[in-house]
Amino acid sequence: MNDKYLTVSALTKYIKRKFEMDKHLKEVWLKGEISNFKHHSRGHMYLTLKDDKSRIQAVMFAGNNRSLKFRPENGMNVLIRGELSVYEPQGQYQLYITHMEPDGIGALYLAYEQLKEKLSNEGIFDERIKQRIPIYPRQIGVITSPTGAAVRDIITTINRRFPIAKVVLFPVLVQGDQSAASIVKAIEAANRFSGFDVLIVGRGGGSIEELWSFNEEVVARAIHDSRLPIISAVGHETDFTISDLAADVRAATPTAAAELAVPSQVEIKERIFSMDRSLNRALKTRLANARDRLAQIQKSYAFRYPGQLLKQKEQELDRNVEKLRKALTVRYTQKQERWTNLHKRLMQKHPQMQINHQNRELLQLHQRNQRAFEKEFKVHQDRFNTNLDKLSLLNPLNTMKRGYSISYHQNGKVLTSTKNIQPGEQVTVKLYDGQLDCQVWGIEEETE
Repeated sequence: MNDKYLTVSALTKYIKRKFEMDKHLKEVWLKGEISNFKHHSRGHMYLTLKDDKSRIQAVMFAGNNRSLKFRPENGMNVLIRGELSVYEPQGQYQLYITHMEPDGIGALYLAYEQLKEKLSNEGIFDERIKQRIPIYPRQIGVITSPTGAAVRDIITTINRRFPIAKVVLFPVLVQGDQSAASIVKAIEAANRFSGFDVLIVGRGGGSIEELWSFNEEVVARAIHDSRLPIISAVGHETDFTISDLAADVRAATPTAAAELAVPSQVEIKERIFSMDRSLNRALKTRLANARDRLAQIQKSYAFRYPGQLLKQKEQELDRNVEKLRKALTVRYTQKQERWTNLHKRLMQKHPQMQINHQNRELLQLHQRNQRAFEKEFKVHQDRFNTNLDKLSLLNPLNTMKRGYSISYHQNGKVLTSTKNIQPGEQVTVKLYDGQLDCQVWGIEEETE
């Protein structure tokens, strides 16, 4: 009777053989969008291939994916060739990929890239506007689903690392049509309340569709506009969302976000103990140095023989006072001599001295000028008298004194020839002591 019942393993193996015997499943050609992509450390690639109605699990072993000329990513549309079989341990069928090539970009991935470029151009992701996370927060706001594993990881990590910090949960929807509005409302509410030092916004891992709320523009702008610093913790380490880029700090996981939000009490205690040890060593060293110095002072000559030291110091003081007095005397003498020299030089440059000197030079110049003028005047006067004597000898008036006269025509010209006058014309005869008005009665020419 029991022979009629099969084991699960036997049934799974039978189904697997059916798949392997079907020639249509030995070489399957598919196209679809990649989701839940994971590149294992051993080199194998695990992913989900989907369209708008169905999905199928797939794997591409390292021996087949080494020749890929591109890196598969979530949201990428691809063309795939492979073999369909059953994975016995889980009893599910899956596609074993032997060849893959890109077939464009999925709609969600394209929307992600376009929004990323738009917000980047607006400066939403600018590192210069990022806020610093406080070192010792007193109150932390956590915006996530109240039922997911993320909130438990965050609260557990904070209580373990920094139990004095208060954690306040803002329950929100993290996927679905209303999730983006729910996240934005929670961020705005946390900013209205007082007392929060930092916010953690995120959720656990999932497909690109499940994480899409954190790729919405309204969520990114709400994170950017928050006056409270925000740590984004969405998905796993390989998941990147718009919220991660807009946040002040991006954490790989919710647990990592909690570690970034608070310090470790163990590290704080170790730091305090280290500082305490350093302080004790410094105090001990300083105390030991002070004791050594005190011991040296106690052994010094001053403590053993204070009277002798006092007398010695008094003698040194007298010598120093005498040296100081001599030095002051020498210095005073030098200054006095310098002052005297400066006074002499100053008096030599005094304006009155300069005026007197210039007046003497002016008087000398005036006397020299006067002598030169008199000498030059005498020379010219003698020359003038000589010329005057010469002119006197040539003066016609002196000749006229001896009986000579000068005749003028009635037109005022001097008569030098009988040819220049006619009988009956008027003639003026100039004598030494006057003139005669005459009329020509006749003309007699003389021949040589």
